[in-house]
Amino acid sequence: MTSKIVLASANAGKIKELQQMLDSLGIEVIPQSALDVPDIEETGLSFVENSLLKARNAAALTNLPAIADDSGLEVDYLRGAPGIYSARFSGEHATDASNREKLLQLMADVPPDQRTARYQTIIVYMRHATDPTPIICQGTWEGTIATDEKGDGGFGYDSIFQVTETDCRAAELDKDSKNRLSHRGKAMGSLLTKLQLK
Repeated sequence: MTSKIVLASANAGKIKELQQMLDSLGIEVIPQSALDVPDIEETGLSFVENSLLKARNAAALTNLPAIADDSGLEVDYLRGAPGIYSARFSGEHATDASNREKLLQLMADVPPDQRTARYQTIIVYMRHATDPTPIICQGTWEGTIATDEKGDGGFGYDSIFQVTETDCRAAELDKDSKNRLSHRGKAMGSLLTKLQLK
């Protein structure tokens, strides 16, 4: 296993979380921006397709193994939306705040028993750009959509995502708890097991 992996993401929150998870293994995670790798357009129709696109692009341009993840929030009442469009839910110039605001507006009159949702993550590891058997891992985190924002940790929809296991918002969890419970933590744990790094 190489000691350097390029992380195919420009999302500062994701980069920080994944670096923390791989730190203890002595693996240097290099964000693709540090290697002048441009973002690739996410034209896939699923989390899996988008993850593969991103990992292949980063591996091809750096000649390093690559990890990419595609994550999103699935709200049952909205038939799985925002899904793969979670980061750009509120339009072309979307921010985390504008995405949360749009979701809260859409869910304003939805009763508590119909506010179920989950975070999904697909993490892909490619040894090289033409890897015919990339490792693909999935993580899911169940919860509900709250009616207001709470907590100042995390990113994305964390301040309105009520975690089933802890009865608090994802944005209120400490780093270790979030890494243990979250969709990304579960997917990364599965990846590390498959790479026989645990």
